[in-house]
Amino acid sequence: MFKGLGGMGDMAKMVKAAQQMHTRMGEMQEQLASTIVTGEAGGGLVKVEATAKGDLTALSIDASIFRPEDKEVVEDLILAAVKDAQKRATDRAQEEMQKLSSELGLPADIKLPF
Repeated sequence: MFKGLGGMGDMAKMVKAAQQMHTRMGEMQEQLASTIVTGEAGGGLVKVEATAKGDLTALSIDASIFRPEDKEVVEDLILAAVKDAQKRATDRAQEEMQKLSSELGLPADIKLPF
């Protein structure tokens, strides 16, 4: 189809690949926004749910840890669960990005803006 146009055929392929990547990135972002990961601390006494984009959606605290003298421990467990959920969200997003890069034939170590 682009025979005789020199490098224009390659340019058309690159534009098509860029459009495909843009579409797939949008789909991946939607998927990450609807994927829930759970972080926990204290052997599951505190659980935090977040989307794979890192937005916190829920917090669950086992009632057995509600004693005034344990206030600081509970606060630490909440922070630990939030950090765990955020790490899991980041890990999931990176996994999805690597999968997308592989499907599109991009180098595994490419740094995309998401």
